[in-house]
Amino acid sequence: MQTAVAQGPETASQKGHPKGLSVLFATEMWERFNFYGMRALLTLFLVNALQFSEAESSYAYGGFLGLCYLTPMLGGYISDRYLGNRNCILLGGFVMGIGQLLMVLSATVYAGSVETARLVMWLALFVIIFGNGFFKPNISSMVGSLYPKNDNRLDAAFTIFYMGINMGAFLGMLICPILGDVKLTDGTRVVSAFKWGFLAAGLAMFIGTILFYFLKNKYVVTPDGKPIGAKPTFNPAANTTGEADKAKFTSGAILGCAALLVALFLTFHFVANDPNPIKSWIYPFIYATGISLAVLILTDKSISTVERQRILVLYFVAFFVIFFWACFEQAGSSLTFIADKQTDRHLFGWDMPPSFIQNANSIFIIIFALPFSALWLKLGKRNLEPISPVKQAIGLALLSLGFLIIAMQVKSLEGGAKLGVSWLIIMYLFHTLGELCLSPIGLSLVAKLAPARFSSLLMGVWFLANAAGYALAGTLGALLPPNPDNYADAAKAGVDLQGVLNGTVSATPEILSKLKELKLSATYPSFAGFTIHNLFEFFMVFVILPGTAAVLLFLISPFLKKWMHGVK
Repeated sequence: MQTAVAQGPETASQKGHPKGLSVLFATEMWERFNFYGMRALLTLFLVNALQFSEAESSYAYGGFLGLCYLTPMLGGYISDRYLGNRNCILLGGFVMGIGQLLMVLSATVYAGSVETARLVMWLALFVIIFGNGFFKPNISSMVGSLYPKNDNRLDAAFTIFYMGINMGAFLGMLICPILGDVKLTDGTRVVSAFKWGFLAAGLAMFIGTILFYFLKNKYVVTPDGKPIGAKPTFNPAANTTGEADKAKFTSGAILGCAALLVALFLTFHFVANDPNPIKSWIYPFIYATGISLAVLILTDKSISTVERQRILVLYFVAFFVIFFWACFEQAGSSLTFIADKQTDRHLFGWDMPPSFIQNANSIFIIIFALPFSALWLKLGKRNLEPISPVKQAIGLALLSLGFLIIAMQVKSLEGGAKLGVSWLIIMYLFHTLGELCLSPIGLSLVAKLAPARFSSLLMGVWFLANAAGYALAGTLGALLPPNPDNYADAAKAGVDLQGVLNGTVSATPEILSKLKELKLSATYPSFAGFTIHNLFEFFMVFVILPGTAAVLLFLISPFLKKWMHGVK
C-alpha cells in the first residue's frame, strides 16, 4: 500500500510535524512557482503576442486550468493502481518542465509566424496539462499519508503545506512578471520579453523535481523508515487497516459510466451551443468526465456504507467549491485585464505590472497561513472548531464579501476614472482569508474521509471541482464589459460602440466588420438571462454566486456532519 501505515494512538498527540512535510512543502513550492508564474503571463501573452481577443483568452485560460485539474483523475488512478505517488510526481514534474520550454519556444517564434506560435502554444499547454495530472493529486495525497487518519495535526499540516504552495506562487508571480511583463516608459509592452518569464517558470519546475528525487528516500518515510508513496503491492497480509486494499469495478459499471459520460457530454455540448470550440467542446468534456468518474467510484463493490456516505460528503462539498474557484480564478483573466486597463496601479511610487497585483493573494497567504493553522488547533482543543463544511461555507462568504467591496467602489466611478489599486489589494485580502478557510481544509477533508485504496483517486475527484470551477471561470471571465480603451479604439475606427451596444446605432455590415477587426462584440455580454452593462453588474455576479453557495452549504452542514461519522 502507498498510504500511511496504521500507527498507535500516541501518534495523534505528537507535537511538531514529520520532516517529510518539509520536503513536500519545498517540492510543491517550486512547482507552484512554475504554475502560477506561467499563469500570471498566459492571458496577456495570448492577447499581446498571439492576437487573441480578451474573451477568447478567457476561454482558453479557463479550459487550460480546467483540464489541469481534470487530468489528476487519471494520474491518481495510475498512481493508486500501478506507479505509486513517488514515480508519478517525478514523471509529472519533468513533463511540466518540458511544457514550459515549449512555451518559451512559442514566445520566441511568434514574431515570425503567429500561426506557428499558436500551434506550439497549444502543444505546450497540452504537455503541461498532462504533467500536472500526474503531479498534483500525488503530492497532496502524500501529505495526508504522513499522518494517521485520526491525527489532529492534519488540518494544520495542510495549512502549512498550503503556505508552501503560496510561497511558490508569490515567487512565481513576482519573478515571472518582472522578467516577462515588461513595459517601456511610454507604456508600450515589450512582447518579446514573455519568453524570459516562461523560462523562469520552467527552471523552477526542474529544480523542484530534482529536489524531490534526492530527498524523498531519506525524509518522505513512515516513522519506521518505510517509503511513503511507493508502488502499490496489494498484499492482503500486510493490510492492518480493515479496509479493502483494491477497488473492484465490474465491466458493467465501467461501460455504464462510459455511456453516462457520452450522454452528459452531448447534453452539455448542446446546451453550450457556442462557436468557441473551447466553450462548446472542452468545457462539456470537463463537466461530463467529472460527474461520470465520480459515479464510477461509487460503483466499487468493496465500498462499505460508512465509506460511501463519507465519499458522498466529499461530493456535496466539492459541488459548492466549484463556485468558489469559478469566482476566485478571475484573478488570472478578467481581474488581470481590469488591472491592466482600468486600474491606477501606482502604489508608493511604483507602477506595478498588472500581472503582479494578483500576487497580493500569495503574500496574504504567507502572512496568515500559520495563524490560521494555530487557530484551528486552538479551537480544536476547546472543542469549538467548526466542521470542515462550515469552514468552507465561511470561505465562500468571505470571497463574496471581497467582490462586494470592489463592486461598491466601481459603482461610484464616473467617465474614464480608474480604480485605485489599493481596493484590488483589499479585495484579495478577503479572497485570501476565504481561501484559507476552504482550500487547505478541503485537501485535509479528502485525506480524512477517503478510503486508503482511493487516496489519490479521490484527491483527483476533489480537483475535479477545481476543474469545473476553472471552466466556469472562463465563461464568467468572458462577461467582462467593454473598457474605455475599447470605446476609444472603436471611435478611431469611426464606430460609435456605445450607440451600437445600446441599439441607438444600427450595426451595419461595415460596422460589424470593423468591430471584428478590433476583436469587439456588437452586443453586451449576458449571463443567465441578465445583461452585463458595466463593471458594477459584472462584479455583482461574483457576489451572488459564492454568497448563495455559502448559505446553502451552511444550511446542509448538520446533515453532512452525520455522514462524516465522527470526522471533523
